[in-house]
Amino acid sequence: MLKSHQNQKRRKSVSVLRTSKVAAATSLLVALAAGAAFAQALPAAQDNPSAVRNGLQSEAATILTLQKAIDLALDSNLDLAVARREIEATQGQVIQGQARPNPELAYSLEDQRAATRTQSVQINLPVEMGGKRAARITTAERGRDIAVEELNVRRVEIRAAVVAAFFETLAAQERAALAGASVDLAKRATDAVAKRVAAGKVSPVEETKARVAEAGVRVELAQAQSEQRSARARLASLLGANPPRFTLAAGSVDELPAVPSFDNVQQRLSASPTLRRAQLEVERRRSLVDVERSKRIPDVTFSLGVKRPNELQRDQLLFGVSVPLPLFDRNQGNLLEALKREDKSRDELQALSVRISTDVLQARERLESIRGEVDVLQRDVLPGARSAYDAATVGFENGKFNFLEVLDAQRTYFAAKSQYLKALAEAHRAAADIDRVLGESGANATQPANKE
Repeated sequence: MLKSHQNQKRRKSVSVLRTSKVAAATSLLVALAAGAAFAQALPAAQDNPSAVRNGLQSEAATILTLQKAIDLALDSNLDLAVARREIEATQGQVIQGQARPNPELAYSLEDQRAATRTQSVQINLPVEMGGKRAARITTAERGRDIAVEELNVRRVEIRAAVVAAFFETLAAQERAALAGASVDLAKRATDAVAKRVAAGKVSPVEETKARVAEAGVRVELAQAQSEQRSARARLASLLGANPPRFTLAAGSVDELPAVPSFDNVQQRLSASPTLRRAQLEVERRRSLVDVERSKRIPDVTFSLGVKRPNELQRDQLLFGVSVPLPLFDRNQGNLLEALKREDKSRDELQALSVRISTDVLQARERLESIRGEVDVLQRDVLPGARSAYDAATVGFENGKFNFLEVLDAQRTYFAAKSQYLKALAEAHRAAADIDRVLGESGANATQPANKE
């Protein structure tokens, strides 16, 4: 009986041991497979870090493209909704301007005694003279045209703001990813220094320096992530009342906008929505002058009715014409005000033309300067900083350089890369400023920047 019990325990032990060996073998195979997959993915990650960052996003992540952001802003932005309401309101002015004066029904009673009482009923019909109705309609139509052009101006401004905010978000994403890579490198370097300290190869002071440097890099990462959240919030605020909760802005910040030629700027400047709105305001002021000038001509009122004296016991036809005499009020004050406001609108148009022309040329000059800066960063700065960074990293792994030398090379490269990303964002902002003033350009093509 005792032997049987011992045999059963021995068989269970053997079974448990076999199960443990199978589990260990399975874990080893999974680890080897994962290691092989990681080894295969590592070169691709080094060649295309953006693809790796995008791949790390979950499938449920909301991706926002530039075109989607523009469509959302133009469909549901509250400023555009306000501008559309203004167009609807000005349509009422047009309808009211087309209306003619109402006729007047009048009744009069003479004498209280029934025998000698006289009653009369008449209709007074005012007739506008001097083209008042036509001038009023023209003024209302110009007001409606201004409201339509205001909507176009707001649409262009919002589109330019969305473009600038979108590329600013892209650059912030790249800087945050760059700071994250810097933290990873600093952590690996700190671990390596800690191992050397434990082995007695370097002084513990080196580990302290490494941990202080890692803490500084983590602070830079927190700042980059804060800038990224702020950029996303600014972009989301332009997308309407209910912006999507996007987790990734998909696009290439390296695509540089083209610098428009001077001829292209002059052609687009003449068709600028901002200038067009100011020109329509001049026309509206001119039509208001016509309205005030037409008021100097008095209107004529025709009267037609029936009069019945009780003494005669019969109806009598009434017909009359009345015309105000412009002896004292000739509307001279209102006409003078309208003329001066027309002159003011012309001066404002000239000042606006000079100002936006200056703004556009400055934005064009800024864009051209930034393209030169980006070219220098691509051709000289980034390749050299990257080469020094790679050499310092390899040397540190082989024990030829200390951690501070690697950190210095790393910061130099990341600072150059961050400057490069800021220059790209500034280039898109300058191009957006040009489009904001001149309107969207159909030939506003972008050119991809060369990778280092």
